[in-house]
Amino acid sequence: MPLHLLKLCVGAESVQDLEEWIAQDLAAKAARGAPAEQFHTTRMVPNRAPEIVDSGSLYWVIKGEVACRQRLTAIRPFVAADGIRRCHLVLEPVVRRVEPRPHRPFQGWRYLTAADAPADLSEGSADVALPETLRRELRSLGLL
Repeated sequence: MPLHLLKLCVGAESVQDLEEWIAQDLAAKAARGAPAEQFHTTRMVPNRAPEIVDSGSLYWVIKGEVACRQRLTAIRPFVAADGIRRCHLVLEPVVRRVEPRPHRPFQGWRYLTAADAPADLSEGSADVALPETLRRELRSLGLL
């Protein structure tokens, strides 16, 4: 059974923001001649990395909701120039929207079991078709 990670997407206002950041990051790497690889740097290394990389994803919490996920392809620990151990969570650059689920803020990341992970949304679903701000407002009013 796959194991996933859950993390806040700090600074993003929407899934579209995240997608734009990824595109900009990959374009900047291509311009420098660096490998076109997307990763997120974190200080802690997951102890259960083999369970995650096998078939896990990084689920992003955006504006108080678990909103999307990216498949994790590798976890690479390293020591930064300042001597502090860090970790690159290497991600597939494709963002998949999931059934929105409220989530409170937290620090770092959390493990997320497959049973607790929200399902992916299909392309034709109403939640995908609505703008995120409208969907959040309707959800807060109890209309979704």
